[in-house]
Amino acid sequence: MESVHSFQERRRATAWLQQGRVGDGITEPTGAEVTEDAASGALEAGKLYRYVAGVDQQARSLDPQEVQQLGDPMATVFFRQGRFPMTVQDLLAGLPQPETTANQQIYLTSEAGQILPGADLPRDPRFAIARAIAGREADLLISTGATGDPATTFLQVAAWDQAAGVFNYYMRRTPVWVWAGNSWLSLTSDSRGHGCFDSHVNGSVVMKELKQPWINWQSQSATIQLAPDDPLRSNPLYQQVVGGQNLELTVRSLVSRWTAARLAAVTADGRVAHPDHLMRHLFTTTTVNLASSATPSAVVTPSSGDLALPAGFWLNTDALLTDELALPVSSALPMAPAAHYVASLTTFGFRLEEKTSGFSQPGDTFFAFVVPEAAYEDYDVVLQMVRKKLITAKFAACALMLDFTNPVFSPERARLMTYVPTVATAVADLEGQIVQAISRAAATLQPDSPERRFTADWALPAADWPKAFAQRIDDYLAHVTKLIGASAAFDDYVRLAESRRRDFKAMRLNEFELTLPTTNIPGDAPRLRMREDGTVEPRP
Repeated sequence: MESVHSFQERRRATAWLQQGRVGDGITEPTGAEVTEDAASGALEAGKLYRYVAGVDQQARSLDPQEVQQLGDPMATVFFRQGRFPMTVQDLLAGLPQPETTANQQIYLTSEAGQILPGADLPRDPRFAIARAIAGREADLLISTGATGDPATTFLQVAAWDQAAGVFNYYMRRTPVWVWAGNSWLSLTSDSRGHGCFDSHVNGSVVMKELKQPWINWQSQSATIQLAPDDPLRSNPLYQQVVGGQNLELTVRSLVSRWTAARLAAVTADGRVAHPDHLMRHLFTTTTVNLASSATPSAVVTPSSGDLALPAGFWLNTDALLTDELALPVSSALPMAPAAHYVASLTTFGFRLEEKTSGFSQPGDTFFAFVVPEAAYEDYDVVLQMVRKKLITAKFAACALMLDFTNPVFSPERARLMTYVPTVATAVADLEGQIVQAISRAAATLQPDSPERRFTADWALPAADWPKAFAQRIDDYLAHVTKLIGASAAFDDYVRLAESRRRDFKAMRLNEFELTLPTTNIPGDAPRLRMREDGTVEPRP
């Protein structure tokens, strides 16, 4: 097989290269079978191929009946008609003309986008294009390189099939297009975590940096830096770029669209098919978003006052403080002394580093204190389960409060997956079965076990649990607010942030070295967890 560096139609996923990984799907389309066929000319132009990583041993062409079963715009506008656009320009030109400018929105992202032009590293800007074909909601999300030859840079599409209620994932592999799977295949054991589903882990579209300040995206918070003579400036697509704050709204809507279709399908007969597939969104971290302070790191000085760290670092604010749960918390989130943050950059040797290119510069990422937080994908499944009455708000709250100070990567919450049925279960019985199984186990375990603590919370009266949980959160935030004024405590929070970053770096969602800062904290340092008293300790 050819070297991983020899393929042009791929993203330059530098973090994967450092880990010795070779991508095999829509996120980084370099699967051995597909690329070897393409390199040898074995793929025949004018056909749609199938290659689902983890399922298919090699690419094969889809027969006409299989193509007819695909109902998304890529299939109906192009593949069913024997049309195979090889560039993003041809793809966009071949679609029906957008009725309004809102029907086609173009976005720009680059992990090196805030590093001043002239630095010796590839900037790798990428376009994301949201296109509505029928109605106002996007049906296509297109991803492609913003520089280089449009015929050889990567070109990938997530396309919504309204009739089937799924996203279909496609990648161009010259001289053909390849169907890499659909949303349902993200959930099956053979293909989960492989190919496009190492990043689209739950079958939904992905925008890692979903919230303000939309890290790495051109947005109302920051403009991607280009040299005055950068040829990208004359690219017609670049000239139509709008802010990433708009893409946030599109992605949230598309995630919810798939969640609704998924829940409707798995509960259609009054039973929940694969309850464990749904409950892992509540009890585990299936994926994450990346969040940061809204303040650029370079403008923070010791005399800047207080710095607001991302809310999702402290707790899952989306799930616990909004919508159906909306616990009546009265405390404000802690503010960090800017002097402690600035000192930590030296103490922990913060730097931006891309080993692949040899680039290094001291300091934090452009926006300060980037950390993984609980994913909107997980939250949306939990919220819609509550609204569809698959579970109650109290059940969701009891699960989330079990280790609420650690909103991501919690072994304690994950332990409760042991008690979730793995076979189809009546909707009316699901919550009760799980609670009963946890309660039975709790009777034989220590008082501080996750099972005993969940059972104690579940026993709270209906009128009392919201206030009881809110009081615990208020007490926790008060502890942190008091402790964070001391530099030693803030340094512990930096270590905790780095522990969570290392957990993220182990995920295939971690594609680019410049996404996160590098520190002098050893890679084998113990993983850490936050306690309810605001102190940090090694994670069991």
